Amino acid sequence: MAFSVNTNAGAFAALQNLNSTSSNLNTVQGRINTGLEVSSAKDNAAVFSIAQKLRADVSGLNAVKSSLDRALSSIDVAVAAGEAVSDLLIEMKEKAVAAKDSGLDTASRTALNDEFEELRDQITSIVNNAEFNGTNAVDGSSAIVAITNDDGSNTITIAAQTLSLGGSSVTVAGTTTIGSASAASSAVALIDASISNVNTSLSALGAGAKRLELQKDFVGKLSDTIEVGIGNLVDADLAKESASLQALQVKQQLGLQALSIANQAPSTVLGLFR
Repeated sequence: MAFSVNTNAGAFAALQNLNSTSSNLNTVQGRINTGLEVSSAKDNAAVFSIAQKLRADVSGLNAVKSSLDRALSSIDVAVAAGEAVSDLLIEMKEKAVAAKDSGLDTASRTALNDEFEELRDQITSIVNNAEFNGTNAVDGSSAIVAITNDDGSNTITIAAQTLSLGGSSVTVAGTTTIGSASAASSAVALIDASISNVNTSLSALGAGAKRLELQKDFVGKLSDTIEVGIGNLVDADLAKESASLQALQVKQQLGLQALSIANQAPSTVLGLFR
C-alpha cells in the first residue's frame, strides 16, 4: 500500500472495528442492566411481539385472581353465615323440644319462648349482615360470580341460597313461637326440616368454595408457567453476558491501541525525506 498522509486506511479499519466493539459492548451492558436479551422491538421484533402478547395474558390472569379472591371472600362469609344459622336452629330445637313438655309451669315456658324468639330473630340479623363487597349469597338476592379466563368470557357462578326466615330453606317463620306444647311440637317439625335444608345449602356453598379454590390454584400455576415462558424468550443469560462483557472490554482496549498505532503510521513518511 502506498504511503499517504491524506488517507490512512489502517486507521479507518481500526476505527470501524473499535466502533463495532463499542456497539456490542453497549448492547451487552444494556442486557446486564435490564436483565433482558430482548427489551424492545429493535432487539428482536418477533420475539418481542410474542412476549408482549404473553404479558397481556398474565395481566388478564391477575384480574382473574382478584375476581376469584373476591368470590372466595364472599362465599366464606356465606358459609360462615350458614353455619351460624345451622347452630342457631340446633339451639332452637333444644328450646322447642323442652317446651313440648306439657308439665312445664308458665314461667319456665315463657322463659323458653323468650330465648327461642331471640334465637329466631338472630337468624334474620345474621342473614341480613352476611354481605361482602355488595354480595349477599344467603338472602337469595346475589349469586357469586367469578371470571376464570384472561378475557373475562368464562365465569363460575355459585347460586345464591335463601336462609331467611320463612324461606325455602329455613321454614321457621318470623312469627313461630313455642308458647304452648302444641306450638312447640309444630316448631320442632319446622326446625328439623330447616336444619336439613340448611345443611343442603351449606353443601352447595362448600362445593362452590372448593371449585373456586381449585380454579384459583390452576390460574396461579398457569400464570407462573406463562411468566417462565416469557423469561425463556426474553431474559438474558447473565453468566454468558458477563463473559462477553469482559471479552469486549479487552477488545475495546486493544482496538484503542490498534487505532493509536494506525494513527502513527503516516509519520513514517518523514523517513523518506531524510
